[in-house]
Amino acid sequence: MADITINFEKCDDCGDCTDVCPMEVLILEDGKLTITDPEECSYCETCVDICPNECIKID
Repeated sequence: MADITINFEKCDDCGDCTDVCPMEVLILEDGKLTITDPEECSYCETCVDICPNECIKID
C-alpha cells in the first residue's frame, strides 16, 4: 500500500493532482484534497510531478 503524504500547509486545494490521478486515489471533497483507497495507488507519481506547490509525497 502506498504511503501518500500531503503537506496541507502548502496545499491550496487546486485540484491539479485529482485531475491526473488515473486511479482516483486523490479527490476533492467539499473543496479539500482527500486521499481515498491508498491501496489502489499505482505509484505513477503523476500527482507529485504536477503539484505546483510540491506538497505530495509517495513512499
